Amino acid sequence: MKPYLTCILALTATLAAGSAHAGLFGKDKADKAKSQTALPETRVERFRPASEAEIQSALRSDPLAQSAFFSREFNYDPTNARLGIYLSNALRSLGRYDEAADMAHRVLLFAPDNHEALLAAARSHIGGNNAFEAIASLQRAAELKPKDWQAWSLLGVAYDNVKRPQDAQAAWAKALQLSPENPTVLTNMAMSKAQAGDFAGAEPLLRTAVVQKGATIQVRQNLALVLGMQGKMAEAEQLLRQDLPPDQADANLKWLQQAAQARVAATVPAERSWDTVKASGG
Repeated sequence: MKPYLTCILALTATLAAGSAHAGLFGKDKADKAKSQTALPETRVERFRPASEAEIQSALRSDPLAQSAFFSREFNYDPTNARLGIYLSNALRSLGRYDEAADMAHRVLLFAPDNHEALLAAARSHIGGNNAFEAIASLQRAAELKPKDWQAWSLLGVAYDNVKRPQDAQAAWAKALQLSPENPTVLTNMAMSKAQAGDFAGAEPLLRTAVVQKGATIQVRQNLALVLGMQGKMAEAEQLLRQDLPPDQADANLKWLQQAAQARVAATVPAERSWDTVKASGG
């Protein structure tokens, strides 16, 4: 082979080798740059629905904690009627009546004949002073389960709130047929009479209610109110002090004395401070 040809071949081999090394070096740099700019891998945790034990535990918590828990659960399972109803009830307990009603109606969109959702919607409307909206839901609930006293009791409250006293009394009478001497129904009937000024008519209903199993503090306090408004202060005070702390009992007793005196004088007290006079309505 001629010397100059050998030299050219050697040079070509050197250039080729250099190109190969350059290519490898360039790949290493690219891989390194890629590794430096790559975003860290994100791990997405899958939602795990709450167990039955966790749901029951949440139901024993305060309304604010319940609303947070069931809001999260319902967001991940938006066709679960049970979760939606629990959320509606929690919102209602917080006084967020419009939101509670909206949630109940969301459930009714995919479960229009869900009895508990109908009751939840009605309770929220009544709590938000919108009893007209509650009536249709309660009439449907009574159609679906005509032997459920709660629907009739709530229907009585709704009718009473929209000034339909005869319909209210008929609904409560039906509720008492289904659940005789039920303290909630008796209380609703009694407080309807009391709000109309018929304290004497309310008293026997509340006396019956207060001795029933399941009667609440509220029932006893309502009886104290009715007794006090008739001037029966000794018995009213006894009931007040049975359940309330001394300062609250003193405040309610003072209000009762003023209200009773004002009633005798056919005037209205300037300020109402009685804590509560209404039952839950079922």
